[in-house]
Amino acid sequence: MSKLIGVRFDKCGPIKYYTTGAANPVDGDHVIAETEMGIDLGRVVLDDCDPEKVKAPQPVRSIIRVAMERDLEKVADDREREKEAFDICNEKIAFRGLDMKLIRAKYMFDNKKVIFYFYSEDRVDFRELVKDLAAIFKMRIELRQIGVRDEAKMLGGIGACGRHMCCASCMPEFTPVSIKMAKDQSLSLNPTSISGICGRLMCCLGHENETYEYLHAKMPSVGDEVEITGEKQKGVIIGVNVLREMVKVLVNKDSDDRDVVECRVDDVIVTKKKAAVAETALNEDENYEE
Repeated sequence: MSKLIGVRFDKCGPIKYYTTGAANPVDGDHVIAETEMGIDLGRVVLDDCDPEKVKAPQPVRSIIRVAMERDLEKVADDREREKEAFDICNEKIAFRGLDMKLIRAKYMFDNKKVIFYFYSEDRVDFRELVKDLAAIFKMRIELRQIGVRDEAKMLGGIGACGRHMCCASCMPEFTPVSIKMAKDQSLSLNPTSISGICGRLMCCLGHENETYEYLHAKMPSVGDEVEITGEKQKGVIIGVNVLREMVKVLVNKDSDDRDVVECRVDDVIVTKKKAAVAETALNEDENYEE
């Protein structure tokens, strides 16, 4: 009986959905399937999906077959051939004087096409380069321009935290990241402190963003006038610790004496919100990251 499975073609790439047809692969098996770029070898990561719970494109393709040992050996050989193809392409790029950085070469499983991924800040006229490569490899040539975040995901590396980068280890797809997330988490807005290897805002800013949004909704803002329950003291919020759910209140004991009291957010009642202020240029540009 045919069932729906999820297949991943790259280590941390998106999951593609297929029907099994007559085959019966299980989680961990390698399969041969047709993708939008050509026939490729992937690994089953979900072996029995509920069609109503996954966003599978319609109509759903069937896998071609379950991979055999010789298929895995062939793919291993192709990985070695890709290194040679990479060097050849780099030589041709230098010969043509093109302003592009080659990232990776990839042979499709059926060896009918080889894809070269490159990064460039501008558009590149690579028509002559394609002719050069087609004459050498005797197959279809595809050059795909990618961004710096895609480059980092493809090459991998170690982040500032000392762990493998999120995009290359646990993020099938990129999610939007903004300066506002760094502000909400009370992080330094120094670009070198909140930027990843790719030079863009670190993906991990988005991991805890939902939690911070939930906590911020419960917290008063700096500048709010509050009353501390129990002590019947009034003051102004001068500091907020979101994770500890604590606030610092500047209390007016009398006209000349002031004191700072730290208490839980549940122990204060906001009596007057601070006046709205105009957004800074930084906030206006908070979503510059794609």
